[in-house]
This record gives sequence, structure tokens and C-alpha cells, in this order.
Amino acid sequence: MIDIDKIIKILPHRYPILLVDRVTLLKDDIVEAYKNITINEPIFLGHFPSKAIYPGVMIIEGMAQAGGVLAFYNTYGDKVDEANDKLVYFMSIDRAKFRSMVRPGDRLDYRLEVLKNKGKIWVLDAKAFVDGKLVAEAELKAMLADNN
Repeated sequence: MIDIDKIIKILPHRYPILLVDRVTLLKDDIVEAYKNITINEPIFLGHFPSKAIYPGVMIIEGMAQAGGVLAFYNTYGDKVDEANDKLVYFMSIDRAKFRSMVRPGDRLDYRLEVLKNKGKIWVLDAKAFVDGKLVAEAELKAMLADNN
């Protein structure tokens, strides 16, 4: 398990765009993590004032951030000091599908699996669930690179 203190050391994201609260599983080529969705999210001021629905783009970003933790750990292990000089950049989003609404009070569970890794390039099968029900999926491609 990786708590928020360690996630903050690995990912460069901060409020209001840090979208991973905890990593619950990290082994080999799989990561499982989650984000608790609350009505206090600033995104709900505009999406939508009459019916709060968590945006699909935020779900994709949350999955990508969980994938960033996976790519970092598969490359550097527990050496979180290395994260200061590294960033994970999005390269593409393919086959994205949104299957159900995510609402305040939901726990958004991410599950990502490495499809391919060649050097600094990662291709990930990403899925998001609420209460075990698939709400979104995509194939994400990212690059782990130096931060300069």
C-alpha cells in the first residue's frame, strides 16, 4: 500500500488536480488505486450545478496518474527521491469509453495493467470502477522522462 504522503513524493500533481488518494496494490505490472469523490471537489461548481457528475476527463487523468505511479515503481522501485527529476507525460488516449456516471460519494477504483513497456514508453490498459461496476476504460500511452 502507498499512502498519500508517498504519492505526493512520486507525482508532481497537487490540489486540485491530484486524483489518487491511495495505492492499494502495486505488483509486477499491475496497480490498483482509488480516489474518493466528494461534493467538495471544485469541478462540481460547473459540472453540473443542477446534478453533480464527475467529468470523464478527470477519470482518465486519475487513471493516468495511477499509471504514473506504476511506471515509476517499475523503473525506480522504492527510490522516491528519484521522482524529483522525473515526469510522466501523456502521449495518447485510445479506445476511451465511459459506461456510467460517477457521482459525489462514490469511491473511484482504478486498475491498470502494463500492456507494453519499451524503454521509457508505457502502454497501459486502464479501467475505473465504482462498487465493482466498470465506469470507464481506455488504453493509455505515456513516457517517463527527465524533468528538464
